[in-house]
Amino acid sequence: MDSARAKLTAFTYGPVPSRRLGLSLGVDIVPPKICTLDCVYCQVGRTTRKSLVREDFIDIDAVLAELEAKLKAGTRTDHITIGGSGEPTLNSRLGDLIDGMRRLTDIPIAILTNGTLLYREDVRADCAKADVVIPTLDAADASIFEAVHRPTPGITMEKLVSGLEQFRREFQGQIWLEVFLVAGVNTDAAQIEKLKALIQRTRPDKVHLNTAVRPPAEPDVRAVPVETLHAIARHIGGNCEVIGAPPGGDEGHEPRGEADVLSVLKRRPCSVEDLCTGLALDRDEVLKHLSYLQDQGVVTPQRRGDTTYFRLRTRTP
Repeated sequence: MDSARAKLTAFTYGPVPSRRLGLSLGVDIVPPKICTLDCVYCQVGRTTRKSLVREDFIDIDAVLAELEAKLKAGTRTDHITIGGSGEPTLNSRLGDLIDGMRRLTDIPIAILTNGTLLYREDVRADCAKADVVIPTLDAADASIFEAVHRPTPGITMEKLVSGLEQFRREFQGQIWLEVFLVAGVNTDAAQIEKLKALIQRTRPDKVHLNTAVRPPAEPDVRAVPVETLHAIARHIGGNCEVIGAPPGGDEGHEPRGEADVLSVLKRRPCSVEDLCTGLALDRDEVLKHLSYLQDQGVVTPQRRGDTTYFRLRTRTP
C-alpha cells in the first residue's frame, strides 16, 4: 500500500474525459485539500484546511518539467486544465505557471476555480492569462451560500458576484459559469429566478448546469433529475446548457498503467468507463489495476445511482 501511494507525487494527471473540455490533461498545484470553501457536493471530499492566503505551495519548475515530458511523450489533449485537489487560485505562482505553459505549447489552458478570490486584482490578473476560466455560482442568497459552500470567514456571496462582474469587464477570454444544483437545496423557483438575475449580472459566455453525478463530500447530497435540469436550463435561457456525458475515447494516447490510474483517482472518483476513456486502457486492463488496488486497500468502490465509482480510501496529505 505504501509503495502504491508513493506514486501519487505527480502534478499532472490524465488526460481524463471532461464533460466540458473534451479530453483534459489536469495540472494540480494545491495540496489536498486546501480550499476557500468546503462544498457539500465536492467530489474531492471534505476540505482539510480552509484558507484565504495565497502561497507558493509547490515547485513550479518541477510542474513544467513534468508537463513538458508528457507532451514530448505524445500525450494528446484538448485542454490543459489547472484544478485538481484544492482551489488553484490559492497558489501565488499561478500566473508564472501559465506563462511557462505558454512557452511549452499552444494547447488551450483552462482554470477550474470556485471564483471566490476573483475580487482580488492579483488573482484576476493571473486568471486572465488563461483561455477559459470556469468559476462557480451556486447560490443566490447568503443562507444558501453558507449551507452549500461552508466558506472560510471573509468569503461572501456578494464578494464572489462582484469579483465575477469585475473579471468579466477585464477578461477577453471565455468564462463558462458552472451552476451546481443540489436537489431540495438550491432548486426551488425563487432561488432559480434569483440565480438567473445574478447570471445576467456576471455575463458569462456559457452557463453549465451540473449536479451530483460522482460521489460527493456529503452522502445525503441528492442529484437533480435530468428532466428538471433541462427545464431550469430553458428557464434561464440563452447560453445555458446541461452538462452532458463524457465524450468517447481517443486512440492517440500512449499506453497507461497503474500509476496513471492512481494519479486520476487522487483527484476525482471515476467509473471503469471514465478510466478506459481517459487513459486509453481496455476494460480488462482497468479492472485488473482496480482489483489489485482494492486488494491493497488503496481504493474503494462507491455506488452512485446506477454507476460504481472508485476513489482513494484515504487521501495523501
